[in-house]
Amino acid sequence: MDKYKVVFQIDEEERVGLALQNITNLINDIGVGNLEIEMVSKGEAVKSLVKGSIFDRSFEELAKKQVKFCACANTIRNLGIQKDKLFDFVTVVPSGVGELVKRQAEGWAYIRP
Repeated sequence: MDKYKVVFQIDEEERVGLALQNITNLINDIGVGNLEIEMVSKGEAVKSLVKGSIFDRSFEELAKKQVKFCACANTIRNLGIQKDKLFDFVTVVPSGVGELVKRQAEGWAYIRP
């Protein structure tokens, strides 16, 4: 069986916890081995991907389960965040919106908590 492919969009910092809980619930329901999950952060939500955020433990646990975390390069530049301040497992993509368009064009399910 092919894996279910799901992309989560998050752009509001106050909704990061909800997105992480949605991802955890999805994994618990379908099983980590049956999923390919990517969370694309843009806007204010990118701040949560900085080392030392209140979500450190949740991000680290989900990264160990092969959840891919992406940050928008445009947002990083606009907010003045240095890439080395992000968690080591974060992938910087040229554009958060572009990444979402690519995933949806590839047939990924789109979730915006």
